Amino acid sequence: MKHYTKDNFDITESVGFLITKARNVLTQKLDAALKGFDITGPQMGIILSLKRGNATTPFELSKFLSIDTGLMTRMLDKLEKAGLLERSRSQEDRRVVLLNLTEKGLEVADHIIELAPDVLNERLKQFTKAEFEELQRLLKKFASA
Repeated sequence: MKHYTKDNFDITESVGFLITKARNVLTQKLDAALKGFDITGPQMGIILSLKRGNATTPFELSKFLSIDTGLMTRMLDKLEKAGLLERSRSQEDRRVVLLNLTEKGLEVADHIIELAPDVLNERLKQFTKAEFEELQRLLKKFASA
């Protein structure tokens, strides 16, 4: 089914525009909440992904978080410089760079886990439980298509 045609297409009502706008609002709110830790929302994703074991290399993180490898490298450089993570070479394959959170990085991850739900809940406060579940379902369906 075609939902858009040249006659009804309005950029400000398009799904892409609305998803991007929602993402930007959420990123702005997360960035403000994380300011005291000197990290951004996307950097938060890296820290939590490492803490949860979703990825252990820059390439895996890039794929998992849908971030291009150049931007990933720059963000990892900043996190390493801030003392939140460290890079090391794999003993099995020296070409592979492994990422680990430092003690400071683990502490920041624990604080993030306390902050992030509050930011998300503030944005979702007007949603019923059913609306929230439907939003999740629809976003997952959209992302997997």
